[in-house]
Amino acid sequence: MDWFIAPDYWLSRLVFQRALAAVYLVAFLTAAVQFRALLGERGMLPVPRFTARVPFRRAPSLFHLYCSDRFCAGCAWAGCAVSAALLAGLDALVPLGAAMALWLVLWVLYLSIVNVGQTWYAFGWESLLLETGFLAVFLGNDEVAPPVVVLFLLRWLLFRVEFGAGLIKMRGDPCWRNLTCLHHHHETQPMPGPFSRWFHHLPKPLHRVETAANHVTQLAVPFLLFTPQPVATAAASLMIVTQLWLVLSGNFSWLNWLTITLALPTVRFPGGDAPASAPDTAPLWFEVLVLAVAALLLFLSYHPVANMLSRRQVMNRSFDPLHLVNTYGAFGSVNRVRYEVILEGTTDEVPHEDSGWQAYEFRGKPGDPRRRPRQFAPYHLRLDWLMWFAALSPGYAEPWFGKLVERLLEGDRATLRLLRSSPFPPDAPPRYIRARLFRYRFTTRRELRETGAHWVRAYVREYLPPTRLAGPAQRL
Repeated sequence: MDWFIAPDYWLSRLVFQRALAAVYLVAFLTAAVQFRALLGERGMLPVPRFTARVPFRRAPSLFHLYCSDRFCAGCAWAGCAVSAALLAGLDALVPLGAAMALWLVLWVLYLSIVNVGQTWYAFGWESLLLETGFLAVFLGNDEVAPPVVVLFLLRWLLFRVEFGAGLIKMRGDPCWRNLTCLHHHHETQPMPGPFSRWFHHLPKPLHRVETAANHVTQLAVPFLLFTPQPVATAAASLMIVTQLWLVLSGNFSWLNWLTITLALPTVRFPGGDAPASAPDTAPLWFEVLVLAVAALLLFLSYHPVANMLSRRQVMNRSFDPLHLVNTYGAFGSVNRVRYEVILEGTTDEVPHEDSGWQAYEFRGKPGDPRRRPRQFAPYHLRLDWLMWFAALSPGYAEPWFGKLVERLLEGDRATLRLLRSSPFPPDAPPRYIRARLFRYRFTTRRELRETGAHWVRAYVREYLPPTRLAGPAQRL
C-alpha cells in the first residue's frame, strides 16, 4: 500500500467534496444575484474603477483582463454551473487531471470575484472558502485514494480557524474571560436569526455555560484533531455540533457550514474505506505535485502562525494575494447595544418632520419591529451585513453609503432588488431620503404577547439629513 494515500478516508473525502461544492454554489449564486448592484459598472463600488487603480499583482483577477456587467455575471453563473456539476458528482466521472481542473476553475473564478470585491467581500469566510477550495484541487477523485498530506492540511486549516477564533476572544473583550459575552451577543450580532431572540432570553447561567463550552471547543479540542482515531473523529464531531448550535442562533453566511465541511475529512465514517477495485497507488506526477504544494503552504503558514501567537493578533487577514494561507477569528469584541440605520424616503417637495416618510425594508437586517428575523445563512446578504457596520460607525459606510442613497433616489432596479421592499416604485422614486439611527432590543416574553413585536426601538439621532439628487443624472 502506498504511504502517500489514506484509503480509509474515501467516504470522508466524498462527503467533504459534495459539501464544499454546495458551499461554492451558494457563494457563486450570491455573487450572480448581487454583483451588478454592488460591484457592477453602475454599482456602489464599481469594479472597473477598482481595477484601474489597483494592479493585477496586488489583486489577481480575471476582471483585470476584461470587465463588464455581462462578463461578471457570466463568471458567477459559470461558477454556479461547475459547482452544481461537482455537487452531482461529475469529478468522479472524469480523469484525475480533469477533476482537478474543475476544482481549479472554481477557485480561479471565486478568487477573481473576491479580489475585486472590496468592502463587500472583506469577510473572513471569503478567504476561508478560497483556502479550502485550493486544497480541494489536490484531494483527488475515484482514481486515487485521498492524499495523507492534504488531509493533514485540511486539519491544519480547521485548527487555525478554531484556535485563532478562541485566542482572539481571550485576548479581546473581557466579557469572554468573565463568561458574560453571550448576555449581549445574540441580540447585537450582525444579523439575528429566527431563534436568536429565544437564545438571548436563556438564563444567564446557561449563557455562561455556552461561553465556557465555546472556549473548550476552540482552545482545547483543536489539538485533538492531530491525535489517532477515534479521538480525532470525536473532536471533529464536537466542532460540528458547536457549529450547528451557531447555525441555529444566528446568520453567519456560510462560515458555520464551511467550518462543518472542513471537519468532515477528519471524521472516519464506518464502512468508509476505498472499494476493492480502487487503485492502491497514486500516479507519480500527482504525488510530486501534491508534495510541492504542501511544502509551499507549510512555508506560507509562518505569517498566520506568527499572527496567531502574537499579543497583537488580528482577525481575518490574508498574507498573500492568492489567499492560500490566512488567519481567522471572530468577535474579538462584543457590542452591548444594538443600533440600526433606518432609511426613509418622501415625495414631498420640501421635507419636514411631518412629511410622509416611508421606510425601506431590508431582507435580513432588523427594521419593522413587528417582523421576526428570518434565516438566510448560508446565503450572504452583503448589503445587510454592511448596514450593521454602518450603524457602528459612519466611517465603515463612507465608501458606499452615499452611492446607496443615490441609487435609491434614482430608483435603480438592481439596487432595489437587494431590498425586501421599497415604498416607492422604480419609476417614481422619492424626492428626498434620510437616515436615522435607532437603538434596538429584543422584546421580553410579555412584550411579545402584548404587542406582537419582536423588537423595541428608540430614536437616537439623525444619521443622514434629508438628501436629494442635484440633478437627474448627477451625484449627491
